[in-house]
Amino acid sequence: MSNTVTIRDIYPICTAPERIPLVIVKVVTSEPGLYGIGCATYTQRWMTVAHAVEHYMKPLLVGKDVTRIEDIWQMAMVSPYWRNGPILNNAISGVDEALWDIKGKMLNTPVYNLLGGKVREAARVYRHADGRTLEEVGDKVQKYIEDGLQVIRIQHGGYGGSRGNSYMESLRPEGACDGAYYDPLGYELSVTKLFEYMRVRFGDGIEFCHDVHEHLDPINAVHLAKELEKYRPYFYEDPLPPEQVDWFRTMRQHAAIPIAMGELFNNPNEYMKLISERLIDFIRCHVSQIGGITPAKKLASVCEAFGIRTAWHGPGDTSPVGHAADVHLDVSSWNFGIQEWAGFSDTIKEVFPGCPELKKGYVYPNDKPGLGIDIDEELAVKFPCSEALPQWTNCRRPDGTLNRP
Repeated sequence: MSNTVTIRDIYPICTAPERIPLVIVKVVTSEPGLYGIGCATYTQRWMTVAHAVEHYMKPLLVGKDVTRIEDIWQMAMVSPYWRNGPILNNAISGVDEALWDIKGKMLNTPVYNLLGGKVREAARVYRHADGRTLEEVGDKVQKYIEDGLQVIRIQHGGYGGSRGNSYMESLRPEGACDGAYYDPLGYELSVTKLFEYMRVRFGDGIEFCHDVHEHLDPINAVHLAKELEKYRPYFYEDPLPPEQVDWFRTMRQHAAIPIAMGELFNNPNEYMKLISERLIDFIRCHVSQIGGITPAKKLASVCEAFGIRTAWHGPGDTSPVGHAADVHLDVSSWNFGIQEWAGFSDTIKEVFPGCPELKKGYVYPNDKPGLGIDIDEELAVKFPCSEALPQWTNCRRPDGTLNRP
């Protein structure tokens, strides 16, 4: 009689406690009461990921040995023949993280111990400070400082900045399509003023970073990097889209500024050149977007060899389960840099018991077996996901031309 524990069921759980669609995958085993959960959140196409989990991952993997994480990951990746796309990568991630959760529970130990053990007790985080005015951003920075944060991302008017709706309306030609309009020149100038204001108000003791979110043409992104150099940012985030990565070499040659890149990456071919040529300083992949804990741990090890640190993507559209997975990676990776942190509301904590805790600028994993987090399925269904399409990705320049964020 075999003692092998196998996969008995796989299904997605879709929930939006903060009106952001989240996809969680639950893997149920043949061992009574033993299951795991993982993050498969692709907010902009959540229904497609859920469909892939239910109709492709489940029939492929039911009956498989839950301990064979690497083999299952490789098989799931090549099964569709075409691979490294955001839909299936997220579906694979949901299963992958759930299997790590299960293995931790089987061995009665946290996942970070399966990844080599702790090299630090907690992960330093950064949070977002945005506002309509410089003073408003500064006031939010002050609050974060009082909460113990040492690194803060500063934005003025959201991605792409803002000169006000009335100003943007005056630039639009008649009949221009609707969208999230912004002015590249006004944005670039506003970022320089924002950093100058922060350094005057807070001095050099606090670290600031900024997310361009691919809103500038490559040459303008290089110019802004040069302008920000004197303000010593912690890092300059996602200045270019994946289609323009060759420009990172030019940026490196003209500005001694730490660069973070990667949240839009799906395929190793998108980031390996940046790593091997040391053109970035922080890798910022969305862990579920590249396929889960299994590839993320390997990516962190590759980056270590080239002096590049991790800064995994961690906004509100990373589920609490995904955040938990990030923290296990953070505390077990020597070359960890910093963790983006959105924070958890009381509602989120009720739906996802066991969320990692933030204390004075550091997030701590709990010591429960596996990922240490769970989901209340009965409560989760009370927060259904909206089928409305996102609008902020419909980003347009003053003349109505669609921009690639």
